[in-house]
Amino acid sequence: MVHVGCWVHARRKFKEVTKALGNKANSSGNAGSALLYISKLYKIEKEAREQGLSAEQLYNMRQSQAIPILTEFKKWIDERVNKVPPKSLLGKAINYTLGQWPRLIQYTTEGFIRPDNNLVENAIRPFVIGRKNWLFSDTVQGAKASAAIYSLIETAKSNGLEPYWYLKYLFRHLPEAMTNDDFLALLPYNVKKEKISESVPC
Repeated sequence: MVHVGCWVHARRKFKEVTKALGNKANSSGNAGSALLYISKLYKIEKEAREQGLSAEQLYNMRQSQAIPILTEFKKWIDERVNKVPPKSLLGKAINYTLGQWPRLIQYTTEGFIRPDNNLVENAIRPFVIGRKNWLFSDTVQGAKASAAIYSLIETAKSNGLEPYWYLKYLFRHLPEAMTNDDFLALLPYNVKKEKISESVPC
């Protein structure tokens, strides 16, 4: 397992500085400069999505375009880390980014890694918002069972499957699974939409 940092979290620290200054530092000052570096990194990601690049192509794009920006941003941070009060908002933003740096640049090592975990956070948001509804999970066993179902549902969604029909397909074929390969074949990312539609009664 490789720990990858989240650029949205790093960006948020600098955004807090501009908010404290009434957003006057959005395009000027230290916080504004940091936000500009980060926006350049995301511009690369946006262009890659629009072009529909493969993981290998995105990796090459990051090497040629993102790495120079990251190198320049790191130099910018190093020049300021000892000049800014560490407990100020800007100092906290700089020190957080510097402390996370090895993990923040990890996304450039593979084309399939994203620069943030927004997809995951968006996926779990419905459960976070409704967490008071999950208080019925008052045992470890119940919580694990709920987590397994929630994971299956969100994984089905991320793989383009309609959760209700996926679960019907799963529960219909689960009793037939005998081997490890049988169980793996039933996981959302191994099930084709066509299979589910074929199993749905007219």
